[in-house]
Amino acid sequence: MTNLDKLFWTKEKITKGDLIQYYADISTVLLPHLLERAMVMKRYPNGADGPFFFQKHAPKQRPEWIPICEILHPSANLVDFPVVSDVAVLLWTVNLGCIDLNPWYARCDDVDRPDFLHFDLDPTPGADFARVREAALAVRKALESLKIPCYPKTSGSRGIHVYVPMVRGPLQKEVWTFAKSLAKTLADEHPEILTAEYKVAKRPKNRVLVDYNQNAWGRTLASVYSVRPKPRAPVSAPVTWEEIEGGIKIEDFRIDNMRQRVDKVGDLFKAVLQAKNRIKLDRLL
Repeated sequence: MTNLDKLFWTKEKITKGDLIQYYADISTVLLPHLLERAMVMKRYPNGADGPFFFQKHAPKQRPEWIPICEILHPSANLVDFPVVSDVAVLLWTVNLGCIDLNPWYARCDDVDRPDFLHFDLDPTPGADFARVREAALAVRKALESLKIPCYPKTSGSRGIHVYVPMVRGPLQKEVWTFAKSLAKTLADEHPEILTAEYKVAKRPKNRVLVDYNQNAWGRTLASVYSVRPKPRAPVSAPVTWEEIEGGIKIEDFRIDNMRQRVDKVGDLFKAVLQAKNRIKLDRLL
C-alpha cells in the first residue's frame, strides 16, 4: 500500500488509507459480487477532487498473483482485465486509485452471457431524488407484473440501479433488447416522470431516464458497496423497497457509516447472487 496519508476527499479529510480500510472492512460482503468478473479500472490518482482515467489492461508491472480475464473486443484487441478474486487483489486495485469498482455483467467463462440485467435510473435536469425514488417504484411495479424479482441499490451518485438476476443464457444483445423494450414501454406509461430518450438534446427535463443502454456489451456500472467520488464519499448501497418508499437519500449511505449498516442488516444484495431468485429471461424474449 502506498501514499496512505494522501487526501482523497480534501474537504472531508478522507485519505487514501481510509478508502483502503473501508474496502478491507467491507470485503466479506463485497467480494461475492466481484468474483470471476473482469474489472474495468477507473483510476483517480489524485483522489475524488482530481481527474480520472479508465484503464482496461492490467498494468504490466503487477504481482504474479493477480488473475487475468482476457476478452476479445470488437476492434480485435485482446484486453487483459484484472479479476478481483480475494482481499489482496481488491486492495491492490484500490491502491491504484480506483475509488469505485466497475465489474463486467458477465463472468469470465462466458463474457457474452450476463447474470443479470438492470435499469439505471438517472435524473435529467430539474428532477430531484424524490422523483428518482418514484421512478424506481414504477419500474418495480412493471417488473412485478411480469413476475420478475428485482433488487434496488443507490448509485451513490444521483440515481438508483434496479437489478434483475437471471439464469445465464441470453446473449448481452438480447438482454439489452429486452431492457430497451421495457424502458420504452415504461416511458410511454409514465410520461410525466420517465423518459427513455437517449439523445440528450431531445431528452425532456424534470424526468428520470430509464437508461437501458447500460446493458450494452462492455458497459459497466459502479458495483454495490462502491464508494463514489462525490462530496462526503457516498456509497452505492443496497436498499429495501420499503426504504425507498420511506424517502431515503443518496447521502444517507457513506464511507463512514456503511460498515455499521452492514453489521446491522447484512448484505441486502445477497439475493442477487442466489440461484432461486434468477429468472429465465428466455420466456420473455
